[in-house]
Amino acid sequence: MYILIAFIALLAAAGLCAWIYSVFRIKINFFVTGLDSKFSFGDLRLLWNVAVICGLDEPVNLFWSMPSLVKCMERVSQLAGDGGDGKYAKILSKLYDYRTRLQNESDGKKGIDSTSYLSRGQKLRIILPGRGVFTSEILNNGREMSVSVPRKDSVIPVPAEEWVGHDVSVYLWRSGDASYVFDTSVTGTGVFVGKPVITLRQSFELHRTQKRRAVRVKCMINAELFVVRDGENDESAVETRGGYRCRLEDISEAGALVRIGGKGVPNVRIKLQFNIRTMLIVMSGVVRTVEFIGEKGQSLLHFECTHIEPEMRNEVLAFVYKMLPDSDREICDALAMTADDEKSDSAASGPGSAWLSEADGGGAPESGAGSASGETDEINVFLEDGKDADAP
Repeated sequence: MYILIAFIALLAAAGLCAWIYSVFRIKINFFVTGLDSKFSFGDLRLLWNVAVICGLDEPVNLFWSMPSLVKCMERVSQLAGDGGDGKYAKILSKLYDYRTRLQNESDGKKGIDSTSYLSRGQKLRIILPGRGVFTSEILNNGREMSVSVPRKDSVIPVPAEEWVGHDVSVYLWRSGDASYVFDTSVTGTGVFVGKPVITLRQSFELHRTQKRRAVRVKCMINAELFVVRDGENDESAVETRGGYRCRLEDISEAGALVRIGGKGVPNVRIKLQFNIRTMLIVMSGVVRTVEFIGEKGQSLLHFECTHIEPEMRNEVLAFVYKMLPDSDREICDALAMTADDEKSDSAASGPGSAWLSEADGGGAPESGAGSASGETDEINVFLEDGKDADAP
């Protein structure tokens, strides 16, 4: 009998604790996190009131969300300047120290790794698979991100309700930092400050994107290869003699994979000529590395383009873009838009700002680099033996 009473009492106590936690869960989490962040209990009581005044959906965000922290700091600063008794000035000083610590931790990671650090007004490029790339911006960042209903060319082709439940990829340029990408899902719709929004789940896997690299596609294009000799500086000139047959097996505006007969040599300056549709393309550059296929007596040259005329580059890009599957095309579009955002941000920051080019690649080699007579003779010997790339 006593055991039963004790058991019932234990269940009642457990139930009471569960009820208390459910009712005060948000406040308990706030104080536990705050104490772990080196704030005193008295400071936390003050901060709790400030978080409530600021209308934070999740007061605990104050300890790890920079936008929430800044919002509270602005409010505390107002209270300190309104004739407070000194307690607000003291807590403001601690908040500045805490903000510095948060910023240093973020800088130590060379960026951010959570979407909770993103600020209001952050422009987003959102890929809805199969529907393309859309533009949006963050209107509020709390427990979830409220973003404007994504648009294309200033119109809303996909209503907010049709976004719900979809997984999306989001690309962005964070001002003064880097480009990022993360995957998330659309959890709902709503209205924020009179504007229709969709809500995105927060992500703690925010990754930096590389500078937009030239996208390569597989191809089978017959071409001519010309070795650039010392003193030949006209990289755009069309060659009419002394070329060797070869085949391009992948291509981008930044280079190509070239199959030749014989054994190739790295660090040789060459020029490629080939046709895409009705346009003759001339690409000048350097053979960076070589893969020799002994059993076939052929080589694969990894060619880096250092010069191509703008109209020819556009033709190559059009060919590459047309060959891409839809999913890769959407990623390329999102990366290109993000690069435009970076360029606009740099321009707005003043002439001292710098931005990197869209395609990675080294500069032009020094005159004559990699074209010593011995190397040139070796590649010429193999080509002159008639060992052109085999037909498919």
